[in-house]
Amino acid sequence: MKNSRENIIMCIFAAALLFVGTLKAEAQKAEFGFRFMPTFSSFEMKTFSGGTVKGKVTLGFGAGAFLGFNFTDNVGIQGEVIYNSISQKYKELDVEQKVNLRYVNIPLLLSLNTGKSKQVNGNLVAGLQIGISAGNSITTSGSIEGINNAQAILSVKKGDLGFAYGGGVDFGINPMGTFRLGVGFRGVYGLVDISDNNTSTTTDAYYILDKTHIKTYSGYVGFSLLF
Repeated sequence: MKNSRENIIMCIFAAALLFVGTLKAEAQKAEFGFRFMPTFSSFEMKTFSGGTVKGKVTLGFGAGAFLGFNFTDNVGIQGEVIYNSISQKYKELDVEQKVNLRYVNIPLLLSLNTGKSKQVNGNLVAGLQIGISAGNSITTSGSIEGINNAQAILSVKKGDLGFAYGGGVDFGINPMGTFRLGVGFRGVYGLVDISDNNTSTTTDAYYILDKTHIKTYSGYVGFSLLF
């Protein structure tokens, strides 16, 4: 838990340093905001019998902050720090396995806008997302003969890398259009295998993740301030 908190603090600090120098450029218009991001995830898991299965769709949690700079009314960049807790579960006979993964994600995105200073603005974003593992867990419920003694091992790499993409609409809710409400969609396609299966296992143990790439799909709603 201590390492997880330290990772989160380091990520927030790194994101702040990444953009603080840009604040000096008076020609750029900055935007800072917060978002709530309910998230659905998709990744494959291994069964006790050695097969591969996609888990049931499960709603996860996401929340974070972003800081952006607009070079023009139509083109900008933005960096974000997002905490995500995602999960998948599957049932094999009478045994149910649930995998929960927690990440601090840092997307670095190019944004294209229909008109950032307008009361209604449509946007598209795309770029890379760096993920840092903030802990994980596995829950097993139920038992049957031949499976109740098997131990599912969850081993995840410390980092992840993905391609982030999405779009949305933001609305000026004050006369100057500087205080804004934003809604939209965000998808992330994992580019690397997050499973870390280098340690040896006992005869009745198996890795529940193997050659696993995470895909997430989020809706978001949030508020931001242009300054």
